[in-house]
Amino acid sequence: MQVSAQKVVYIHYTLTGENGEVIDSSEGQEPLAYIHGHGNIIPGLENALSGKTAGEKIQVTIPPEQAYGDRDEDLIQSVPIEAFHGVDEILPGMQFHTETPDGVQLVTVVNINGNEVILDGNHPMSGLTLNFDVEVTDVRDATEEELNHGHVHGPGGHHH
Repeated sequence: MQVSAQKVVYIHYTLTGENGEVIDSSEGQEPLAYIHGHGNIIPGLENALSGKTAGEKIQVTIPPEQAYGDRDEDLIQSVPIEAFHGVDEILPGMQFHTETPDGVQLVTVVNINGNEVILDGNHPMSGLTLNFDVEVTDVRDATEEELNHGHVHGPGGHHH
């Protein structure tokens, strides 16, 4: 069965950055499962996997515009430390979810400058060219329930 829209695809993957450092990997875990054509994974990887079958391995380099986008300096902002009431200690690298006019956004603390906290709303992997080493382990039809929910159920999926 080929990877195509409405199929559940199971992949093992290793993601490396431009310097060859491993950013993420499914090694030692269940394969990642996603529904093809539903935007569950980055566009560049989804495109590269189209038409593949179980057992195939691919290596693909994905530029930022097909991954998490370019960095947007407008997403870096300073907020008063009082905005973090109830948080005992704020350190660079910490991540918080914040409400924005566009919905919930993940922000990363970049720096603390006196009573100001510098936040970056860019995805941590924005601006990066990503290298994927992927093996397709299985392809099956998605169930009606999975299609309605927009994600995979069962091993490797949303509900364990």
